[in-house]
Amino acid sequence: MSSRARVWPGKSYPLGATWDGKGVNFALFSAHAEKIELCLFDSSGQREIERLVLPEHTDQVWHGYVPGLWPGALYGYRVSGPYEPQLGHRFNHHKLLLDPYAKQFYGSLH
Repeated sequence: MSSRARVWPGKSYPLGATWDGKGVNFALFSAHAEKIELCLFDSSGQREIERLVLPEHTDQVWHGYVPGLWPGALYGYRVSGPYEPQLGHRFNHHKLLLDPYAKQFYGSLH
Protein backbone atom coordinates (compact mmCIF):
# COMPACT_ATOMS: atom_id res chain seq x y z
CA MET A 1 0.00 0.00 0.00
CA SER A 2 1.24 3.45 -0.81
CA SER A 3 1.12 6.32 1.62
CA ARG A 4 -0.30 9.66 0.56
CA ALA A 5 2.21 12.48 0.91
CA ARG A 6 -0.28 14.63 2.77
CA VAL A 7 -3.37 14.09 4.83
CA TRP A 8 -4.30 17.50 6.08
CA PRO A 9 -6.01 18.09 9.43
CA GLY A 10 -9.34 18.93 7.80
CA LYS A 11 -12.45 20.02 9.67
CA SER A 12 -14.57 18.37 12.34
CA TYR A 13 -17.79 19.28 10.50
CA PRO A 14 -19.90 18.30 8.72
CA LEU A 15 -19.79 14.66 9.80
CA GLY A 16 -19.15 12.13 7.04
CA ALA A 17 -17.31 12.58 3.75
CA THR A 18 -17.61 16.01 2.15
CA TRP A 19 -16.16 16.96 -1.24
CA ASP A 20 -15.16 20.60 -1.73
CA GLY A 21 -14.14 20.44 -5.39
CA LYS A 22 -10.46 19.80 -4.61
CA GLY A 23 -10.56 16.87 -2.19
CA VAL A 24 -12.60 15.15 0.50
CA ASN A 25 -12.89 15.97 4.19
CA PHE A 26 -13.65 13.01 6.47
CA ALA A 27 -15.15 13.49 9.96
CA LEU A 28 -16.24 10.68 12.28
CA PHE A 29 -17.51 10.91 15.86
CA SER A 30 -16.10 8.55 18.50
CA ALA A 31 -15.90 9.38 22.19
CA HIS A 32 -13.55 6.50 23.02
CA ALA A 33 -11.46 5.79 19.90
CA GLU A 34 -7.69 5.90 20.26
CA LYS A 35 -6.94 5.91 16.51
CA ILE A 36 -9.03 5.96 13.34
CA GLU A 37 -7.71 4.83 9.98
CA LEU A 38 -9.36 5.72 6.67
CA CYS A 39 -9.13 2.78 4.25
CA LEU A 40 -9.39 3.57 0.54
CA PHE A 41 -10.29 0.85 -1.97
CA ASP A 42 -9.88 0.32 -5.70
CA SER A 43 -12.88 0.86 -7.99
CA SER A 44 -13.99 -2.78 -7.58
CA GLY A 45 -14.10 -2.41 -3.80
CA GLN A 46 -12.08 -5.62 -3.45
CA ARG A 47 -8.57 -4.32 -2.76
CA GLU A 48 -7.47 -1.82 -0.15
CA ILE A 49 -5.04 0.56 -1.83
CA GLU A 50 -4.30 3.03 0.97
CA ARG A 51 -4.69 3.29 4.72
CA LEU A 52 -4.45 6.77 6.20
CA VAL A 53 -4.58 7.77 9.85
CA LEU A 54 -7.03 10.60 10.52
CA PRO A 55 -4.58 13.08 12.02
CA GLU A 56 -6.81 15.24 14.21
CA HIS A 57 -9.62 15.00 16.70
CA THR A 58 -11.68 17.89 17.99
CA ASP A 59 -14.43 17.48 20.59
CA GLN A 60 -14.57 13.69 20.00
CA VAL A 61 -14.70 14.06 16.21
CA TRP A 62 -11.77 12.58 14.27
CA HIS A 63 -11.05 14.32 10.98
CA GLY A 64 -8.73 14.59 8.02
CA TYR A 65 -8.71 16.03 4.52
CA VAL A 66 -7.44 14.08 1.50
CA PRO A 67 -6.56 16.43 -1.38
CA GLY A 68 -7.21 15.10 -4.87
CA LEU A 69 -9.82 12.54 -3.81
CA TRP A 70 -13.09 12.62 -5.79
CA PRO A 71 -16.74 11.77 -5.07
CA GLY A 72 -17.44 8.07 -5.46
CA ALA A 73 -14.21 6.97 -3.78
CA LEU A 74 -14.74 3.68 -1.93
CA TYR A 75 -13.70 3.78 1.72
CA GLY A 76 -14.28 2.47 5.21
CA TYR A 77 -12.79 2.95 8.67
CA ARG A 78 -10.72 0.85 11.04
CA VAL A 79 -11.08 2.10 14.60
CA SER A 80 -8.75 1.25 17.49
CA GLY A 81 -9.74 1.64 21.10
CA PRO A 82 -10.53 -0.28 24.27
CA TYR A 83 -12.08 -3.72 24.27
CA GLU A 84 -14.21 -3.60 27.43
CA PRO A 85 -17.58 -5.27 26.69
CA GLN A 86 -18.78 -4.61 30.24
CA LEU A 87 -18.56 -0.89 29.43
CA GLY A 88 -19.97 -1.25 25.92
CA HIS A 89 -16.61 -0.88 24.14
CA ARG A 90 -15.86 -3.47 21.45
CA PHE A 91 -13.21 -1.77 19.34
CA ASN A 92 -11.51 -4.09 16.83
CA HIS A 93 -9.25 -2.52 14.20
CA HIS A 94 -9.40 -5.76 12.17
CA LYS A 95 -13.04 -4.98 11.29
CA LEU A 96 -13.80 -2.58 8.46
CA LEU A 97 -16.58 -0.20 9.48
CA LEU A 98 -19.06 1.60 7.27
CA ASP A 99 -19.40 5.35 7.54
CA PRO A 100 -22.60 5.95 9.56
CA TYR A 101 -22.97 9.29 7.74
CA ALA A 102 -22.54 7.88 4.20
CA LYS A 103 -25.10 8.88 1.60
CA GLN A 104 -24.65 5.72 -0.46
CA PHE A 105 -23.13 2.23 -0.12
CA TYR A 106 -21.51 0.10 -2.83
CA GLY A 107 -21.48 -3.70 -3.02
CA SER A 108 -23.01 -6.24 -0.69
CA LEU A 109 -22.62 -6.98 2.99
CA HIS A 110 -21.71 -10.46 4.19
